[in-house]
Amino acid sequence: MDTPIYDFLRSYAASGTLRAHMPGHKGNTDAELGELFALDITEINGADSLFEADGIIAQSEHNTSRLYGSKASVFSAGGSTLCIQAMLALMKQERRRVIAVRNVHRAFLNAAALLRLDVQWIMPRYSGGILSGELQLADVAAALAADHTPACVYVTSPDYTGRLADTAALARLCHSYGAKLLVDNAHGAHLAFMEKNQHPIALGADLCCDSAHKMLPALTGAAILHTSCEEYVPRLKQATSLFGSTSPSYLIMASLDLCNRYISESIRDDIAAAMPRLAELRSALSGIYVFADSEPFHITVEAAESGFCGSELAELLRKEGVECEYADDELVILLMSPFSAEEDYRRLQAALESAASGASPVCIEPFSFQPKLPQMALAICEAAFAESEEIPVEEAEGRICASVKVPCPPAIPIAVSGELIDSECIDLFRAYGIKTVLVVKN
Repeated sequence: MDTPIYDFLRSYAASGTLRAHMPGHKGNTDAELGELFALDITEINGADSLFEADGIIAQSEHNTSRLYGSKASVFSAGGSTLCIQAMLALMKQERRRVIAVRNVHRAFLNAAALLRLDVQWIMPRYSGGILSGELQLADVAAALAADHTPACVYVTSPDYTGRLADTAALARLCHSYGAKLLVDNAHGAHLAFMEKNQHPIALGADLCCDSAHKMLPALTGAAILHTSCEEYVPRLKQATSLFGSTSPSYLIMASLDLCNRYISESIRDDIAAAMPRLAELRSALSGIYVFADSEPFHITVEAAESGFCGSELAELLRKEGVECEYADDELVILLMSPFSAEEDYRRLQAALESAASGASPVCIEPFSFQPKLPQMALAICEAAFAESEEIPVEEAEGRICASVKVPCPPAIPIAVSGELIDSECIDLFRAYGIKTVLVVKN
């Protein structure tokens, strides 16, 4: 597959052109980041422009759309955050009420504040903490049936642990009510190329975002906004331009361009080779660890159920030269990708075996709770932009949550801007090591 952005950058770098334009490094190859500087440009003649694309960027985006089978796919150099903002802006333009499953990323909450959106929450049936839970279709149906106002439903799938929602069933349900389905597929850019296509666009989602950098060989910040709806095709660029930088990184866009070539030439073979390695790793360690149900490349160890402390396992893995994606006392999340080398699986298996032999057996009582929604006292936007103060969580009961200040990861909201912080919120803050919270100043 052609790579128009990357080819242009390489050609320009080799041309010897005097760069009387931004950026200030002038492509100096003798500097510390010289190899990157040579390919780092701005919107010069022939380089196209992300939000008005009709040249090399448009060509590359068209390649992406063909690979994913979307009506249109557009690039983001601002991660899935920009795509989430754009999806919600489109819903705001259509005056749709927003129904969202609660395990959203902080980016969703910030977008809701910026767009002055009210959100109707659906709580998943959590198990083992707040990072993952099962979504009940009946809960979505009840939310849709409760109000005849045009709606959209927003879900995160895969979630942070790799659990997949039943996107096809959700899409059928939403469309039966005339609602749009939006999917935060940040962790699932590879799903279109599994033996069975599991990508949200193929399963009926109207809009979805992929963080290419999470599961594909792309630079951090590389993401894609897809739609399956013809009516959104001419509106995607305008929606992303509301929030995106007017100086998007050409290095990030070039990495998306090169991802197209990787997908077209190699990803299916790489996935086919990885599947037995992933299965073998889980099988070999099944007598030691309990693994969560997830898409294959998320290796989520249920540490507490396995008789270990996840935080200790993560530290032992670190000593073996393995850095995990996330760990708390209950879970260890390890991310592989289709691009992972065969040797990486051997190293990971050996490290997990070594960590288990060096860890102290413990009995950690897993979370067994179903949190309730805190009471809403202010609109999200009012609380997010109110004067606030940071206080210890122990002093926060009865106070109104201001801007959501949570670690990333997991970035799952315990209390949302405008909600009253109650004793259950405080227990969860403590469980996840969150010591302070921003509250609306009295």
